Order: sequence, then structure tokens, then C-alpha cells
Amino acid sequence: MTEFYSQHTKYYVSVDCIIFGFDGSKIEVLIGRRQMDPGRSEFSLYGGFVRPDESVDDAARRVVNDLTGMSNLYMRQVGAYGDVDRDPGGRVISVAYCALINVRDYDDRLRQKYGLVWITLDDMPRLYSDHNRMINDAIMQIRRRINTQPLSFNLLPEYFTLTQLQHVYEAVLNKKIDKRNFRKRIKQIDLIKQTNRIDHTMSRSGARLYRFDREKYEKDPTFKL
Repeated sequence: MTEFYSQHTKYYVSVDCIIFGFDGSKIEVLIGRRQMDPGRSEFSLYGGFVRPDESVDDAARRVVNDLTGMSNLYMRQVGAYGDVDRDPGGRVISVAYCALINVRDYDDRLRQKYGLVWITLDDMPRLYSDHNRMINDAIMQIRRRINTQPLSFNLLPEYFTLTQLQHVYEAVLNKKIDKRNFRKRIKQIDLIKQTNRIDHTMSRSGARLYRFDREKYEKDPTFKL
């Protein structure tokens, strides 16, 4: 491989991972302070350089697994970021990925190990390089897809109330949703199954729990809210 392309300049390729979490009311992003120069101690996304023996997708999965301890998460490539001066450390082209998790599923010991914090979109500080742009691009993509892809269920526990589901949509879309119309539409989706379980955490009478039928969706990946 080294005998080819010798006349061309070599560049670094990295991945930056946007971990979106839902805390029950708001969408948050996992960020931390950089442990290396340039930009040491600045807030940034968590990422890493692509290794010689892995694909870009594999690099992103490795980073997300290191960060969360989870595998088989929903992950999607957001885009490539290659402005000439985007990284003061050198010519670095970064491919951004986003993943969706429920905050309660995340092992807080990993957050402490890596010195990370959950920050809401409204409270996001100025991040290193173009990481704010990556987050904005990612949430805009999710907003465009949330009504045609079952993204919201990656942010919820396996069993959830309709109120929790509505809160996810409101948090992602950043707007209030009419409760009656929302529930009417939800009950028309046969992929959302009512269970016999009751959640008593919010009231004595409790609320019915639902689940998303992933097996049925995998057989017929059609979803529309």
C-alpha cells in the first residue's frame, strides 16, 4: 500500500461521537474536557483517530462502546467535517456519529472514569473546534426523522408510559404537543403494544406501560407517526 499515492499529502482521520441521552424530560449530550493538546481542558465531544486496521464505522463503534459500555446501540453517521483550519493540531478530517441511549441505562461509573458530564442542548457551552456544529447537525437530522423512524424508543426504557413517550417527542422537537391528538395517533400504530404492567411511580392508580415491538418492525420496517 505504501508504494501508491506517495505524491499526495497524508491527512488524519478521526471520529467524534455525539451521545444523546434522555433524562425523562430533556435531551442531553455527553461531553468532557479534552485530555490532550491542542485545546487541553476545553469541553468537547469524545472521539478518537481511526486505527489502521479498522473502518470508520468500526472506530465509531469502538469509541461509543468505550464511552458507554454498551453495544448494539442505535448509531448513525451525521457527516464528515473537513474545513482546512477546523483543528489547530493539524489537517484532521472528522466523521461524526450520533448514538441514542436512555440516561438511566448508562453506567455512571464510566462517566466518572472519563470525567464526563451530561449537558442539555440549551445549556451547551462552547466546544472545541466545530463540535457545536456537529451536535446541531445531529439533532436536526433526528428531528427530521423522528416521525418516520422509531428513534424515540432508543431513548426510553423497554417499558414506558405514553406520557414518557410524549416527553421524548417534545424534548427532541423542542415544542409542546397536544396530549389528546398525540395519544390518538400513538394508538393507531400497531408497533406500540399495550402491556399488563402498571407504573405506580407517579401516582397510586398508576399508568399503563407500553413497549415497542422491535421484532415486528424488523420484519416490516415501516413506521409513521
